[in-house]
Amino acid sequence: MDFIFTRPDSKAAAAALEVCHEYAEPWLLNHSLRTYAWAVAHASAVDVPHDGELLYVAALLHDLALTPPFDSHTLPFEEAGGHVAWVFAAGAGWGRVRRDRLAEVIVLHMRDDVPADDDPESHLLQVAVSADVSGRGLDRFPEDVVDAVLTRYPRLGFADAFLLRARDQAERKPRCAAAGLMRDGWAQRVTSNPLDAPGR
Repeated sequence: MDFIFTRPDSKAAAAALEVCHEYAEPWLLNHSLRTYAWAVAHASAVDVPHDGELLYVAALLHDLALTPPFDSHTLPFEEAGGHVAWVFAAGAGWGRVRRDRLAEVIVLHMRDDVPADDDPESHLLQVAVSADVSGRGLDRFPEDVVDAVLTRYPRLGFADAFLLRARDQAERKPRCAAAGLMRDGWAQRVTSNPLDAPGR
């Protein structure tokens, strides 16, 4: 099971982890690391071939625009995050096509579900983020995987901290995806996520 915690062996992956450590609060850093673990676990369970480096960097950077240094007052956070990731990837020496793919994967994590056959990295990020944020699809993961992920990367008050940022995004950007989700009962789903149940 250690494979779900092993980052790709590349300079870009190492740099993405360093950036996330620098800018994301502990609860958000752990969310990003759990996201990658859920994604890899699901990919292994249902055999979804994917680009591991691309997925890892997307998972580590997907919520950076929720942090004050990268928050946009006009763009939805996932779109702002896509731009941040594009700039990161340029610095990492990725070509334009790969930079665009990274930004696309991050933007799509807040959009309608993407089939694995059409876009495996976006699909895996969506599955992982949904499980970690609201518990959606958590039954895909065996109990031993859930326990291992939560032991390695504790929640650290994720639900309350995340909802503060999500509400702020929704209030300032009422047309963004986060605002639509908040109007649709997202907060209740986040606070009732089984990952945050007492005794976990």
